[in-house]
Amino acid sequence: MAETTFLDKIASTIIDGYNHKLSDLVVVLPNKRAKVFLIEALRKKTQNTIFAPQIISIEDFIQDIAGIRSVDSIELVFEFYEIYIEITDKEKQQPFELFANWAKTLLQDFNEIDRYLLEPSHVLSYLKDIEDIKHWSVDAEKRTTMIDNYLQFWNLLPVYYEALYGHLLNKGIGYQGLIYREAVKNLNHFSNAIGNKEFLFAGFNALNASEEKIVQHLLVTDKAKIFWDADEAFLNDPFHDAGLFLRRFKESWKHYKANPFEWIVKDFSEPKNIQVIGTPKTIGQAKIVGSIIEKHAQRENSLNKTAIVLGEENLLVPLLYALPASVEALNITMGYSGKNNPAQILIAKLFKLHSNALSRNPSSYVFYYKDVLDILTHPLVEPYAQAAALVNIINQNNYTFITHNKLLELSPNQSTLFLLLFQKWEHGSMQVLETISSLLLQIKSNLSNDNDEEKITKAFVYSIFKVINKLMNYYSRHQHIDTIETLFAVYKQIIDLAEVSFEGEPLNGLQIMGVLESRVLDFDTVIVTSMNEGKFPAGKSQNSFIPYDVKRELGLPTFKEKDAIYTYHFYHLLQRAKNIYLLYNTESEGLDGGEKSRFITQLEVEKQKNHTLTHEIYNAALPDIAYKPIVIPKSESVMSRLKEIAVNGFSPSALTSYIRNPIQFYMQKILRIREVEEVEENIALNTLGTIIHETLRVLYEPFIDKFLFAEDIKNCIKQIDDEVLKQFKIVYKEGEIKKGRNLLAFEVAKRNVLNFLKLELQEIENGDAVKIIALEKTYERLLEHPKLPFPVLIKGNVDRIEQRNGKIRIIDYKTGKVDGKEVSLKQWEKLTSEIKNDKIIQVLAYAFMYAPNLQGQEMEVGILSFKNLKSGFLPFNFKEDKTEISVVDDTISGNYIEQLVLLLNEILDKEIPFQEKI
Repeated sequence: MAETTFLDKIASTIIDGYNHKLSDLVVVLPNKRAKVFLIEALRKKTQNTIFAPQIISIEDFIQDIAGIRSVDSIELVFEFYEIYIEITDKEKQQPFELFANWAKTLLQDFNEIDRYLLEPSHVLSYLKDIEDIKHWSVDAEKRTTMIDNYLQFWNLLPVYYEALYGHLLNKGIGYQGLIYREAVKNLNHFSNAIGNKEFLFAGFNALNASEEKIVQHLLVTDKAKIFWDADEAFLNDPFHDAGLFLRRFKESWKHYKANPFEWIVKDFSEPKNIQVIGTPKTIGQAKIVGSIIEKHAQRENSLNKTAIVLGEENLLVPLLYALPASVEALNITMGYSGKNNPAQILIAKLFKLHSNALSRNPSSYVFYYKDVLDILTHPLVEPYAQAAALVNIINQNNYTFITHNKLLELSPNQSTLFLLLFQKWEHGSMQVLETISSLLLQIKSNLSNDNDEEKITKAFVYSIFKVINKLMNYYSRHQHIDTIETLFAVYKQIIDLAEVSFEGEPLNGLQIMGVLESRVLDFDTVIVTSMNEGKFPAGKSQNSFIPYDVKRELGLPTFKEKDAIYTYHFYHLLQRAKNIYLLYNTESEGLDGGEKSRFITQLEVEKQKNHTLTHEIYNAALPDIAYKPIVIPKSESVMSRLKEIAVNGFSPSALTSYIRNPIQFYMQKILRIREVEEVEENIALNTLGTIIHETLRVLYEPFIDKFLFAEDIKNCIKQIDDEVLKQFKIVYKEGEIKKGRNLLAFEVAKRNVLNFLKLELQEIENGDAVKIIALEKTYERLLEHPKLPFPVLIKGNVDRIEQRNGKIRIIDYKTGKVDGKEVSLKQWEKLTSEIKNDKIIQVLAYAFMYAPNLQGQEMEVGILSFKNLKSGFLPFNFKEDKTEISVVDDTISGNYIEQLVLLLNEILDKEIPFQEKI
């Protein structure tokens, strides 16, 4: 059988070279995942039943040598904090959440120092000396306490290191670097104790100083062999980063002075079809991957030798949606971050809800409505919390701040889920974590196993459940770190480590993985996404206290080495592949943007003669028409609804709504779709208008059918404050009106009413005789016309009708600004064709409705604008031959009715569809 992969060759080496002593063989691989593939390769190489050798990852191997348990990064920060509190003066101690920000970086530096077997006191005192030099420019007398404290911190670094190292060693636990350092110390004892065991190291690239020392020691003592996967195209090129570490080892290891460097292969120069595809945005890449997979599934019987390598994990979910139905078997072997997990988003919202409630008033525990609605409308809560009625009550009554007791009172039917969500967080972190743990179990019980979507959601919930249980374990051992703020800070840090695991069949079907998961494995078809600078390879971010030049001097890895590791992984993916697809985002702007990866440019510049390399740009297909207006034909049911409106009454606002946009009319009047009820946190303009209208109605109501006197208006002015407040409470219900923008709106309402009454008072004192006829009254009139298919009722609410100096005046209040030209008309033909005439259509509709009540009096209609009160009443007028007609006489009425009939005929004509105006 032809050996097509590196693991096939390793399997042959094991079978041929160690067949008689497999039980003594330990195979060490870069990661755990490769173990499954190696066992499968061994199975294919033998016909008989054999005991497989022990196969472990390098990390487990080093832990075995050291005899120390690895500790995760969050537990390590907790342990470090214990040491920090012991060593640091009480007045200089920081709270845990501040400490954790810099401690994680310092621990990474401790880790590197240990992995590379450097003398910690030398490195850390070096850093202290650098900081001292930086502050030489500051005279001793001018040194501030802050500078002294800063330098004191650098002085303490060696003390922190020694104390933490000893503390962890006593507990038998350690971070990776400590374990590596101890493993090197324990190397002689280990090699004496292993007996007949032999080690086979396979598929490595970069080794740190500890790993180098351990491997070389075992090679020298003839206890181990190591097999590299080095392609001569990279190894023999002194400038190619993919061979950087392999060249170093080949040249510097004593073992290779007398032994061959195995294996050097010639796979990369074999024929390959490389397609570079650029497309805008992340979703575009997911779609293209889906189409590539579909073509491959049609051409080949299986996708067992196909891998999708995601340069960015956020692409996973859109990719899963883009995969074709022909993908039957799928294996996802990559960590998907907990950050975008729906369960995590819910927990983050819970922290926000309760933290805000505690900070506002710990005794009454006041919730902010947005925090409450964020929780109740979350997809993991809404279907199960039985809180739809509560959401409606909050929206309808404008509750802005709700006490805990009030919330429970407003929701009499409380589910277990509801009670867990809003249970007070009053008894420290452990109680909070226990509540969240119970909450997650309750959410899990609500989800079924019947559909794939809920299964995935369960996986998300379980990943957060594990995080919460881990936190409970930490807090049970470190109870003095106990505030909600600290808990949330720790939670936010630990959530970065929380990864969702997906079930799959590792040896079957399509493989989806991250870059690191692809180590040691070989595939025939490889699709790599997000090949943009900053993502593939990652950027030059340096999360370390040790400067670049110091790292270079001490032999610590810099971004140069990190880039070389990434380069090796990338080229190893391509090494034995036959079909390669490299996808990148063509957009340079935005969160997922950036330049095309240098790896693509490198492939183009250093093109091998057997490689076929093509470069394509895929753009979304643009339609010929950017947007097609909505057209809705009038069905029988639509005509039936129009007749119903004609019987019940067309309002002036309905008519102007049709002129503005027939589709809007269709939605509001035909389908009767109302706007969603929401909490009005800041008073909207229409609410402010309602309050002003209602206040004026109440103030003027006692004077209906009476003439107004100056004394009456002065009495009204005295009532403004109380009446506006009363109307605010009626219209705005439980909304907050005593502070912020709402208080300003309250004052604006009072000022508008006062200015209106002052204008009224001034006009009465100037001799106007004003008699109120009607306020906020509904009028209606049947319009019968030979051109109409059937009679139409015109019906609407009129703000105010008065008799002024013997003339009837119909007034429409507008809280916005209106100019006189907006109620002036020059051509009747343009009345219903231009939306700017909407106010004229409205006021003339009031005149039409009131006309039967005139009894021979003259009538004028118009607008009173609260933002243009200095202009007073703005009457409708028709300009003709340099004359202005403002009295609504029979000619004006006749012309208006003709235009109204034309408009109604269009609305009621079955053959004219509703067509959107753009």
